[in-house]
Amino acid sequence: MNAIDNLIEKIKEKNNPTVIGLDPRYDIIPECIKEKYSKDLEGAGKAIVEFNKALIDAVCDIVPAVKPQIAFYEMFGIPGMIAFEETCKYAKEKGMIVIADMKRGDIGTTAKAYSNAAIGKTKIGELNKSIFDVEFVTVNPYLGTDGIQPFIEDCKEYGKGIFVLVKTSNKSSGELQDLVTEDGETIYVKVAKLVNEWGKDLIGKYGYSSISSVVGATYPKQLEELRKVMPHSYFLIPGYGAQGGKAEDIALGFDKHGLRRNCKCIKKFNMCI
Repeated sequence: MNAIDNLIEKIKEKNNPTVIGLDPRYDIIPECIKEKYSKDLEGAGKAIVEFNKALIDAVCDIVPAVKPQIAFYEMFGIPGMIAFEETCKYAKEKGMIVIADMKRGDIGTTAKAYSNAAIGKTKIGELNKSIFDVEFVTVNPYLGTDGIQPFIEDCKEYGKGIFVLVKTSNKSSGELQDLVTEDGETIYVKVAKLVNEWGKDLIGKYGYSSISSVVGATYPKQLEELRKVMPHSYFLIPGYGAQGGKAEDIALGFDKHGLRRNCKCIKKFNMCI
């Protein structure tokens, strides 16, 4: 089974298409946790792990997936990266799908190295070892196909998936993504068509590809447009809630089966990944 089929089946099992973001800010972790550890990088990493485990324990029976944003771990150096690894491992132990929000983007051997760390394997002599071993990773497509190809190869070999940035939820995304090309198409539509091409050989039994996309809830018109452009792409939809995205906006990304676009999904689901 490929990665997107695993995710869909987990969503169907929980009857819930939401994802919990694990973006830990040390300053808002409860004092009852922080006081157990030293006030240094090592202590911060341990506090983050305890906090994340508590969150995972609280939601693992009702939420299918977690999305740790790696920047919130990298800022604590090596202890932070250990916390990231332990968080991913614990979520998997609890039966959750892990989407590593890394937004990697580079070319050649660098792209391959990024992919090895997240969804592939690292070879050392006879050893061929998974590192973070998450199910999905977010990637930046703005270096073109040769920046994505190493990830696609690992998706095929190891049954993993990627979410490609197509139309992001931030306010200034239109500065680049909404630019219109000579043939009248926007940059985000051009990227969407590349996602279709990249994902054509990884379509699972539910009709969706493990090469899927990130489309922000803050741009509902573009969300509806892109649903039509990318019929086989599963959508990771950021921007719900604090950024302004509403349930009725997200509904535009569901289909008639409740996995995508359908007016009934508003009653069934209030957020989606």
